Amino acid sequence: MRRRGWLLLAMVGFMAGAVLAQQVASDAPATREEILKLFDVMQIRQQMEQVMQQVMQQTRTMSHEALKTRHPDISEEELARLDGLSEQSFKDVPIEGMLDDVIPVYQKHLSKADVEAMIGFYSTPTGQKILREMPAMTAEGMQAMYPRIQKQMDEVMRRAEQLEQQEREKKQPAAPKPEPPKD
Repeated sequence: MRRRGWLLLAMVGFMAGAVLAQQVASDAPATREEILKLFDVMQIRQQMEQVMQQVMQQTRTMSHEALKTRHPDISEEELARLDGLSEQSFKDVPIEGMLDDVIPVYQKHLSKADVEAMIGFYSTPTGQKILREMPAMTAEGMQAMYPRIQKQMDEVMRRAEQLEQQEREKKQPAAPKPEPPKD
C-alpha cells in the first residue's frame, strides 16, 4: 500500500512538473528569430512600405491644403519642391532598422507561445485574408478620418497664427504717449 502511495505521489509530482515546465516554456520570451519569422508571415515589411506610402500621400494632401490656406500665393513649383523633399524623407526611413528597434518590444510583450500562435493564425487562409485586406482597410479608415484630422489641423494652424500675431504685437514698440500741454 505504501508503495502505491509513493508511486501515486511520484506520478502526481511528475505530472505537476511537466505542467509547470510547459507553463514556463510557454511564458518564455520569443527569440529574435521567432519574431522575424512572425514579421515574415505577417508581411510586416511590405505593410510598412504600403503604410508609409499612404501616410506620405495623406500628408501631401493635408500639407498642400494647409499651405494654400496659409500662403495663397504659393506656386505649384514650390509645392512640387516640398513634395520632393517630403518624398525623399519618407524614402530615407530605414524600415529594417525600425523592425530591429521593435523586436525587443515584441519580445517584452509576447511569449514564445504567443508568437507561435500568431504565426499559426497568420498562416491560415483567414489570417492571410486579414493581411491582404489590411492595407485597404487602413487606407479607407484614413480616408474616413481625414475630415476630422483636417479640422484638427486647421485649428492648430489657426492657433499658431494667433500666437504669431500676438508675438508680432508684443515686438512692436508702443506708440509714444503725447506730452501733456504746457501752459
